[in-house]
Amino acid sequence: MILSIDTTAEFGSIALAEGDRIVEEVLLRSPDGFGHVLFDRIRELLDRQAVKIGEVQCFAAASGPGSFTGVRVGLTAAKGLAFAGGKRVVPVSNLQALAFFGSAPLRATVTDARRGEVYAAVYNDRLELVQPELVIRFQDWLSELPDGEIEFIATDFAPFGALLESRIPVVTAPRALAGAIARIAWRRFEAGQTLDPAQVDANYVRRSDAELFWKE
Repeated sequence: MILSIDTTAEFGSIALAEGDRIVEEVLLRSPDGFGHVLFDRIRELLDRQAVKIGEVQCFAAASGPGSFTGVRVGLTAAKGLAFAGGKRVVPVSNLQALAFFGSAPLRATVTDARRGEVYAAVYNDRLELVQPELVIRFQDWLSELPDGEIEFIATDFAPFGALLESRIPVVTAPRALAGAIARIAWRRFEAGQTLDPAQVDANYVRRSDAELFWKE
């Protein structure tokens, strides 16, 4: 069984999976952050499914990009639960999780990074990176998209929908990404591509304000 966590945006989610099957996925929303509610929601999920935490073989978490605090909350929870039980962790990029909902050979995944920028990447139908994850102005990213059959995937197109090229189809992914994260993590678990909790790090893409100010 895999327990997956996503707390990287305003809407988060948790999911419990058995192999490639999603047992239950729960959409979360907490305007004050997820740190004070996450473990209660996890306990409630496990109780509903009559699953003990020791029965979970692997923990997965969205590793970013997204809210710096949100990324840390989810990753820290997964790492802490895995460390306590001697289990392994699979970090999964939010942008790769979005690509899971696509159907085209090339999948351009995008989320709002604010400040007039987006987090973006291009994956293929095997969920492998074709163009790296980066933070960039949406218009600039459009000019760099590869040739081929491609689609846009996002949970919310409102921040940049007016700038979309009409010739490229769009896919609106669900706000709850934990189920996709769990299924991606299961594939890696089966392939032996898991990490010790101490090895897991965040995928911020953009440096924090504190780091930028310190550098300056």
